[in-house]
Amino acid sequence: MSEHGTIAELAEMAELLKLLGDPIRLSILALLQERELSVTDMTQLLGASQPNTSQHLRKLRSAGLVRETKRGQWVYYSLNLEDYPDLRIFLSQLPGRETRRLELSNLSQV
Repeated sequence: MSEHGTIAELAEMAELLKLLGDPIRLSILALLQERELSVTDMTQLLGASQPNTSQHLRKLRSAGLVRETKRGQWVYYSLNLEDYPDLRIFLSQLPGRETRRLELSNLSQV
């Protein structure tokens, strides 16, 4: 591996870590690890505004970490971590997983 390749790879990793450094984006990824969700679902769970949530989703989608699927008038988001297997392990270790699961189960009952 050339020195230039290493620097480019480190720069890419730094950008990914910067993206993950935001608590809202990290929370979105943690929620999506459990199941796919709409923006409405996420705003309710995160207590964030719809524009704010959408802005974070745009950044995650641009980085290739989430994908969107349109079903009728709704857009659902899911994780896209095929290129980042270690990130899936990292997300599974985030605190609050049981709380997220409980919130998600309550969400589906509404």
